[in-house]
Amino acid sequence: MKWSGEHAVAAVLRVIAFSSLASLLLITIFIFKEGVPFLFSHGAAHFLLSSRWDPMAGEFGVLAMIVASLVVTFGAMVVGAPLGIAGAVFLNEFAPRWVARVLKPAIELLAGIPSVVFGFIGVMVLAPLIRNHLGGPGLSVLCASVILGVMILPTVMSISIDALASVPNSFREGALALGATRWQSVHMVVLKAARSGIVAAVVLGLGRAVGETMAVIMVAGNTVRIPISILDPVRTLTANIAIEMGHATGAHRDALFATGVVLFLIIMALNGIALGAMKRGAR
Repeated sequence: MKWSGEHAVAAVLRVIAFSSLASLLLITIFIFKEGVPFLFSHGAAHFLLSSRWDPMAGEFGVLAMIVASLVVTFGAMVVGAPLGIAGAVFLNEFAPRWVARVLKPAIELLAGIPSVVFGFIGVMVLAPLIRNHLGGPGLSVLCASVILGVMILPTVMSISIDALASVPNSFREGALALGATRWQSVHMVVLKAARSGIVAAVVLGLGRAVGETMAVIMVAGNTVRIPISILDPVRTLTANIAIEMGHATGAHRDALFATGVVLFLIIMALNGIALGAMKRGAR
């Protein structure tokens, strides 16, 4: 068969697609190969249900860090998702076109700011405000949640704007023709039509919040404890791996790989739940 330029391009794209999948598969295999044996040798139940993390004493329990990761991620979504969706609705449906053309690129530029900059702002500005006005050490669940919420804001808003923009204008015109107000047409028609895209934006924001490391290390407090208040300092799974992997050896190193396995499974579970909600919303 004679190959044309179109066939060559298709073949190259196919190779690139499969190479990305192969890379993901290799990373997954490596993490599980290094971490799963530790779970079997030391006991998965003890590893997951214990809150004591003391590598010098041979104690490896990640329950406190699992709870901290989930709480900080939930707090980030509470901050970032509503603001991102509301901002997308305003820019796409109510703001003048020139305002949207200026603000949308500006918001997307926030996604390019290094996470260490957000962490620095959290340490120097937000943490003292929390400490002086609310109490606690300042570096806490609240501080980490707010910083992560701001960090995921560009992702949620940008993708939500694209989802809203993809809704045909005939939907809006039909709602207005039936007597709906501008807000009613947006609330009852446009948002429902763009629901799958908005959920996808939230899922991507969720992945960014769960996997963030540097900013969380700087603003969460890095204390291994189950948080009772949003003002408590915590250590997340990603922060634990980043802080200790550089000097870990033996069982300690294997425990950090097992922590990566737990983090991988948590991310898969959260994404599965969000994608399931997206599929139900699309029906």
